Parts: sequence; structure tokens; C-alpha cells
Amino acid sequence: MVGMVENDANINIMDTEKLKSEIVRLKKEKNAVILGHYYQREEIQDLSDYIGDSLALAQKAEQCDNDIIVFCGVHFMAETAKILNPTRKVLLPDITASCSLAESCKGEDFAKFKAKYPDHMVISYVNCSAEIKAMSDLICTSGNAEKLVRSIPESQKIIFAPDKNLGGYINSVTGRNMVLWDGVCMVHDAMRAENVMKLKIENPDAAVIAHPECNSALLQVADFVGSTKAMLQYIEKSDKKKFIVATETGILYEMKKNNPDKEFIVVTAKDGCNCADCSYMKQNTLEKLYACLRDETPEILMSEEMIEKAKLPIVRMLEMSKKLGIIK
Repeated sequence: MVGMVENDANINIMDTEKLKSEIVRLKKEKNAVILGHYYQREEIQDLSDYIGDSLALAQKAEQCDNDIIVFCGVHFMAETAKILNPTRKVLLPDITASCSLAESCKGEDFAKFKAKYPDHMVISYVNCSAEIKAMSDLICTSGNAEKLVRSIPESQKIIFAPDKNLGGYINSVTGRNMVLWDGVCMVHDAMRAENVMKLKIENPDAAVIAHPECNSALLQVADFVGSTKAMLQYIEKSDKKKFIVATETGILYEMKKNNPDKEFIVVTAKDGCNCADCSYMKQNTLEKLYACLRDETPEILMSEEMIEKAKLPIVRMLEMSKKLGIIK
């Protein structure tokens, strides 16, 4: 279907404004809701009914009564939306939009890894496949991981997957010694501390804010480490007028909209590259979004068994988060 989208002459001859109006028309006609991740293209964010991180969007979908959920993000995010909304049709504009972090942790390999630590519970970052979620005891986000881990008795041994950078950061701030799966987000992990220091020297009045998916060397030179939402909140409250941002570039659109008087500088792996862009996130385009709504495909399909198994650790996370006061 992806190939058909790219070669559809009717789509290719449409100008951008026509595409946008057709997307809005189809959305209303089919009672669909468009969920857009912070890392999506700007034009996709503009057309989205809700913007947020993956879990917040999946939860937002639960609160809507739309027949169709179009998730403009990557595959594991659309899976999570389906897990939480099993009776509704969930679409992903480009079914090949994957995630380097999720891809780094395959089910068969993780099952063997898990078997080596039979007395460990498994906490998995939400940025993983449904298969990995189904093998987990608890799911976490970058925003609630620290509090969830702190709430678990120190006597309980833990495997943390799939992001070793996030897991390592949580180990450093909690004093835990969780066993880490060796996976990373290729975008965040490629950002270098030396580039941050160079930018800091050039911009001494800037605050360095970083996502915990970045490597430990970079996190050590950051002024603030937090989830996407936490970074947005930090900027809002800060008196600083300039920020060096170590995360995927898509978030800059939201940062600039909310803070037009502030300046943002992106950290990259090397000078002059676009390596802070997630190529997977940018696979969704207006053309693919239009075709997705028009044809109601590609659709996320999962077995009832997989949905039920993968949902359990997510529900457990939500219940624990409420008890801990992380969410209401």
C-alpha cells in the first residue's frame, strides 16, 4: 500500500492546500481522529487533533468516540493505541515507519535474555513492540520511569529494556543496579557531549536540556534532563531565553509555538548534519495521510491474545502512576 501511495497520480497532482482540505474533509466524513507525535513533520502536527508523546496520545484516543484512529507516529505507537482501543480501527499512514529502539529488541532474543534472570521483574520502556510489552511486568515512560522504579522494593531485581541509556540514567539517579538490555535510539544516542560543550561555549547564556534517551556523557553536561513533556514545561517556566536542545528536531515546532520569544539550538552528532531528525518519524507525509484516510489502510491488526498480554503491564503502570500521584 505504501508503494501505491507514492505512485498515486491523483495525489501527486494535488497541491499542499488541496491535500490539507481533503484530509480535513475525509476526517470529518469518516469520524476519524488524527493523533500526531511531537516528532512528526510540521504540516502533520498542524492537521492533528491532538499532539503529544506516544502514551499520552494512546490515552487520548481512549477518551474519544471516533470510529477511526489515525496515528501519525511510528509502528509501536500505533500498536499501543490499538492495545488500549482494541475495538476501533487504528491506522498508520506508513506501515514501514519503525523505530531503531524498538527494532533493537526482538522478541526471540529478548525471551532468551529474560530467561537468564528468572528472579528479575521486567520493566520495559513504552518505546518497544507489543511482543516485548507482552513479556514485561511493567511498562514505563521517560516521564514516570524514575518514580516507578523508586516505588519498587530494592530487594526486587529488575531487567530494564530496551533503552540502555534511559535505564542507565534511572540507575544513576536511584542508585539501583537494573540489568539493561543493550538497545538505543540511534538519533538520541548519536548526539555528542563535545558538541554540547562547543555550543555552550558559543552560547554561554543558554541552558542545555536533554532527553534521557541520550548517552550518559551528554546527560552529565545537561542543565535539565527530562521527558519531552517535561522539557516543554521547563522551557515555559524558565527565565532563560536560549536553549540547547538534545532531542529529535520535531519538538522544536511545539517549543517555538509556545515560546516565540525564545531561541532553540539543536544538538547534532556532527556539524552540518540532519542527524537529529528521525527518518522513521518523517516517513509520514501529507500524501500518505490522505491515502490512509481515503482507503482506511494500512491498519494495525493484532490478535486478541497479544492485545490482552500487552495491555496488562500498561494497565499496571497506569494504576501505579495514579497511586503515586504521577497522574490523576
